[in-house]
Amino acid sequence: MHRRFVTSTIFAALALAASAASGQAPDMSFFVTSTNGGKGADYGGLAGADKHCQALATAAGAGKRTWHAYLSASAMNGQSAVNARDRIGKGPWKNAKGVVVASDVAQLHGENNLNKQTALTEKGTVVNGRGDTPNEHDILTGSQPDGTAFADSSDHTCGNWTKGGTDGSAMLGHVDRQGTNAPPASMSWNSSHPSKGCDSAGLKSTGGNGYLYCFAAD
Repeated sequence: MHRRFVTSTIFAALALAASAASGQAPDMSFFVTSTNGGKGADYGGLAGADKHCQALATAAGAGKRTWHAYLSASAMNGQSAVNARDRIGKGPWKNAKGVVVASDVAQLHGENNLNKQTALTEKGTVVNGRGDTPNEHDILTGSQPDGTAFADSSDHTCGNWTKGGTDGSAMLGHVDRQGTNAPPASMSWNSSHPSKGCDSAGLKSTGGNGYLYCFAAD
């Protein structure tokens, strides 16, 4: 019995050491994607974006959680609008280092702790921001500052995340909370400015690379 206890303790210690070595907290519940989907803003809709988040989380050892992309969708083709804030659970959300970026939905859309140093990828790395080469601080959201979908007829979601060409546009947020447009938009993590088209080249032209915010929704 004693030997079995010692053995389990050793395995637990090794698991914690491995987690520390990888730079990832075992209870990570938020990250910025380290890679894009390969088609600009076209993720095949919300389901495809969620799948991308889930795949990256799984590769990082956090696949037991249910991961959703922080994306809104507009009312279209008989389908109701979807608000990003309603798809991400209740919080709190911790990054790969175990730092809380927001305790709940209200704080996330208020005075949160999301910035360049805390909005890490699933690998625990910092996303390039303004002043870095290349600048990749634009994150796809399709959302208003309060996390809801836009209600007008303009395209704010690249066709609800199905367009990857030069037509259409998507609302972007600044992961580093910096920008050249007037505040508060320049400092908004989720609603700073629209993209130039939906293709990879267009997203890169304003300082992005088609990345997503991913939240553990359970």
